[in-house]
Amino acid sequence: MLAFDPLLSFLIVLVIGIAAGLIYDRVAGPGWLGRQIAGSRRGLVTSALVGIAGAFIGFHIAGLVGLGMSVLGLYIGAAVGAALVLWLWRLMR
Repeated sequence: MLAFDPLLSFLIVLVIGIAAGLIYDRVAGPGWLGRQIAGSRRGLVTSALVGIAGAFIGFHIAGLVGLGMSVLGLYIGAAVGAALVLWLWRLMR
């Protein structure tokens, strides 16, 4: 496994999660219930937080599966994890 800086990886995964959440909210739009109750700003923050959670889940699962041979594989896992968790979050709401 390649040596990499944990703080830099943390920040990159954090940015991946925030970006995925904001992009997903722009593409999918806020749900009807979210618009009625929370408004648009709160939906953006929630999407960003869910995206961060998904990115960290995807990052660690990618490491467990064996994609950690390259750091890029871990970041791809973070992006996929963020997208999957955001999609599941939308289905549950």
